[in-house]
Amino acid sequence: MTQQCDLNRLRVGFALTGSFCTLKDVLAQMRKLAESGATVFPIMSEAVYSTDTRFFGADELKKEVCVITGNKIIYNIVGAEPLGPKSLLDVLIVAPCTSNTLNKIANGINDTPVTMAVKSVLRNNIPVVLAISTNDGLAASAVSIGILLNRKNIYFVPFKQDDPINKQRSLVAEADLIIPTLLSATEGRQLQPILV
Repeated sequence: MTQQCDLNRLRVGFALTGSFCTLKDVLAQMRKLAESGATVFPIMSEAVYSTDTRFFGADELKKEVCVITGNKIIYNIVGAEPLGPKSLLDVLIVAPCTSNTLNKIANGINDTPVTMAVKSVLRNNIPVVLAISTNDGLAASAVSIGILLNRKNIYFVPFKQDDPINKQRSLVAEADLIIPTLLSATEGRQLQPILV
């Protein structure tokens, strides 16, 4: 019951990046948020906004996101920049968060709608939640994970190795833990355990 009440008041920025194989699970969590009463503002990287894949056609995906959220998609830097200055969000989730986006956030690079959204809300101490999905989480991107684990107002959806035999360095967040992580982040707490 407490979770329902908290979600009814929550304004969530929900940013999608290009781990296309995980979008179905992520969209299910977006739908749960919206159905629980949260106001969801969708944000898309250029790749997600414009790329047809074997998982989704770009137009099909955009239509589904708009139906789920009832809001227009923020798909460029100009649209993302006001999120912080206008205090439009209580929390921002990047799900899925690819290694490209993860590494840019760790290094302060804001050249996409998603990374601009992150920079924009962090300036006002709004929590940012990252749901990583990367084939090099235990390789090149491990440095960025370490940096962001120690950064103020950054929280991680608990993650695991998704295929330790065939993709030994690959990490993916537990989509079912997105909402609990969001709620913990709004209270300034990292949901534990981070490794599942």
